[in-house]
Amino acid sequence: MSVRFQEIDWRPTPIGDISLRRRRDPASGEDVYEVKLDDAYLMSSLFTEGEVALARLGLAALPDDSRPLDVAVGGLGLGHTAHAALTDPRVGSLLVVEALGEVINWHQRHLVPLGAALTADPRCRFARGDFFALAADPSGLDPDRPGRRFDAVLLDVDHSPAHVLHPRHAALYRPDGLRALARHLRPGGVFALWSNDPPDGAFTAALAEVFATYASHVVTFPRPAGSPDGGPAANTVYVARTR
Repeated sequence: MSVRFQEIDWRPTPIGDISLRRRRDPASGEDVYEVKLDDAYLMSSLFTEGEVALARLGLAALPDDSRPLDVAVGGLGLGHTAHAALTDPRVGSLLVVEALGEVINWHQRHLVPLGAALTADPRCRFARGDFFALAADPSGLDPDRPGRRFDAVLLDVDHSPAHVLHPRHAALYRPDGLRALARHLRPGGVFALWSNDPPDGAFTAALAEVFATYASHVVTFPRPAGSPDGGPAANTVYVARTR
């Protein structure tokens, strides 16, 4: 049995102090991994349904064919979106763009549960970089292959299009930012986004302006035992396809 609480790692970063923690959930007896940025919780292994649904719904929007899929994930976190994408046998390559080298290091050192699986999969490669700057750059998301295009881009960094971690991220969620990102997709390619908020009318209008099709999926899941909030929790997954 693990200790009741452990701070596995703590590092100062340009956007604040980031820490990786593990605690034992008293209700289930299982280990819960959490990431905090300063005093704010960024992610928890208690809530992974939305991250998994991001990969599942995003890749489900692509047609089945014999060609292996090239997929990019923006934001590594605890690795749940990347891991879910790799369970799709159509995925031939997965590029995970992560701004914080500390987060990549947690996976490479196997300090998080999915680190060993991701680093052992030859289809998966981590790239340290600012996803938002790369999305706006004509050279694209892969620093090693300028101009590379993808079948799908799955993004989970900000809390939502309206609640961003840094003001410079906001431009991506407007029509010009989405157009720049769409240039890194192949024809018929998919952009999918996780959000902690309900569907946002302003953002869906921006998607409608740029993409051929779009949908907002509300993903519900039960709250942990003993939660003071009643009813299920919910995330939103936006899925859009290029013309």
